[in-house]
Amino acid sequence: MPRCLSVLLYAACVALLAACAHPLPEVQAGSEPRQAVRISTASGWLTYRDSQRIIRKLGGPGDAGDFLAHHLQVEEAVAGTPLVAGNQVQLFSDGPSTYRAMEQAIAAARRFIHLESYIFEDDDVGNRMAELLMARRAAGVAVAVMVDDVGTIAVPRELFDRMRGAGIEVVAFNPVNPLAGRGTWSLNERSHRKILVVDGAVAFVGGINVSDVYSSRPVSGSSPGASGDRSNAPWRDTHISIRGPAVQAVERVFLEGWRSQNGPELGDIDFLPPQPRAGPHVVRILVNKPGAGDNHAIYLTLLSAINSAQRSIHITMAYFVPDPAFIEALCEAARRGVDVVLLLPGFSDFSMVVYAGRSHYEELLAAGVKIYERKDALLHAKTAVVDGVWSTAGSSNLDWRSFTLNHEINAVILGPGFGAQMEALFESDRRASVQVDYERWKRRPVSRRFKEFVSRLLERWM
Repeated sequence: MPRCLSVLLYAACVALLAACAHPLPEVQAGSEPRQAVRISTASGWLTYRDSQRIIRKLGGPGDAGDFLAHHLQVEEAVAGTPLVAGNQVQLFSDGPSTYRAMEQAIAAARRFIHLESYIFEDDDVGNRMAELLMARRAAGVAVAVMVDDVGTIAVPRELFDRMRGAGIEVVAFNPVNPLAGRGTWSLNERSHRKILVVDGAVAFVGGINVSDVYSSRPVSGSSPGASGDRSNAPWRDTHISIRGPAVQAVERVFLEGWRSQNGPELGDIDFLPPQPRAGPHVVRILVNKPGAGDNHAIYLTLLSAINSAQRSIHITMAYFVPDPAFIEALCEAARRGVDVVLLLPGFSDFSMVVYAGRSHYEELLAAGVKIYERKDALLHAKTAVVDGVWSTAGSSNLDWRSFTLNHEINAVILGPGFGAQMEALFESDRRASVQVDYERWKRRPVSRRFKEFVSRLLERWM
């Protein structure tokens, strides 16, 4: 099927899903939106109640200041993947610093490079990355790249053909054209992960794709443009690098995704070499896998951290359209005296999500949750820090698609050192944002309320 026809077919399918006003046919739970939403909502309330029971069973810490010990207990009780000690974790808050670190790691590669990205653009950043990968392949380094077919749907195939011609293995995750698929086909099932692993020694995860939109660094208080045009606004996103034993867990995620697409054999290389302790951080790698029994691991872990919070919950989120259980958890935390602050976009690359998220503001504000919107940059980060000791960063948004249909990866980092860095970044973002006033919000125009209502309905189908 010609590429242009594939694009038209996908656009038609998305339009059909958005236009349907009646329940869609019951098909696979992992690929059918309304069924997925029902499962997600039920799982949300189940998770909320289960985590509350776990926390009551564990009891509070003996010392009110011993937040880390409490969260270590909760993590161990609710998650199915191991906590891994002895890691060095570095925090990046923009594209330029992230790309520099990634490029330095790639340039130093001696054995293999594995890269997975939802978006890989044919622009300055994408071509620079491609040239660097091809240079390392020419030096004898094994290189494998996986991109999402929808995320790269507008990218000329010549970019990836050039990489293949240089000896790089390139796989498109879940091709739009079902005849080109290597694994089980589902139009809605996408890989939203951003992963880079080099030599099994360093791994990168977070929200930053390979694209020029991340080329500029946000400047606090700057305007997106005198004319109000936000198309050239800088993007604010978060990424991390990991060195130490937890790198193996990230590499396993890449290898499992590669195998799920029946990617070609990657050679006789040890992709999981044991790593020595590299730092003080305790890390857990979490994944969402549509259709799997542990598909709600990211959601469950974050919800349990919120339910067990004693002091503060600071969330920075690009797409904020949570289910009722998550809203209740945030409201209940605020009512018991926890400082709950949400830092959300003032505008987005997908405005429907902004309005859908705003439909929850009144309930949250009434419960005492503080909400800020950043209007000087496009906020694309997906992070949280709880009690200053429990932190997470990754690719997963707080919306039903991330929790039910997307393949996602998040890292949980436990410890006050990294927590302090996360709090400092959160505070920097908060200073650059505008607080939403409850009384003024209640007086917003009916036209805005209507947009919120419609967006909240349609977001379930997109």
